[in-house]
Amino acid sequence: MKVILIVRDLNTEEDKAKIEEAMNQTRIDFTISLSNHCVSIEGGNDLVYTAKTAIREAGYTVE
Repeated sequence: MKVILIVRDLNTEEDKAKIEEAMNQTRIDFTISLSNHCVSIEGGNDLVYTAKTAIREAGYTVE
């Protein structure tokens, strides 16, 4: 299942790099779209929760 997480404060390449670093630690398959302010992941509820937690711990707001 593909899930799109909206990250409103994802604005710069630096933001993207920080989120990418946090997500790489989770071993979840993901893509980051800077232009759409979102992170797309493949997985169920457990992986969505893990991704949201990683992004929040990196200092970003997930909607």
